[in-house]
Amino acid sequence: MAKNQKSYTPEFKQQIVDLYNAGGTSYPQLEREYGVNRSTLSNWVKQLSPIKESEEETVTLKEYKTLQKEIQRLKIENEILKKATAIFAKEQ
Repeated sequence: MAKNQKSYTPEFKQQIVDLYNAGGTSYPQLEREYGVNRSTLSNWVKQLSPIKESEEETVTLKEYKTLQKEIQRLKIENEILKKATAIFAKEQ
C-alpha cells in the first residue's frame, strides 16, 4: 500500500454504497461530500452492491467471487482425492 493512500473501513464503504443504491446520491455528490475518488466509489459499488439470487437471498459481487474461488479449490481437492483413491486401490 502506498504511504499516502487512505484506508477505509468496510462499514464506511458499505454506507457509501447504500447511499448510492438508495438513488438519492450521485457519484459527484459522494465525491464532494466524502472526498473519495469516483473510480474508488465505482469499484465499491460494483463489489458491494447486492445481486438478487432469488426472492429471499442476495449476494454481493465480492461474495460471489469468493464463492467461485472456493468452488474451484474444492474441485481441485476432489480431483486429488480421486487420484489418491485410485492409487491406493491399485496397491491393495
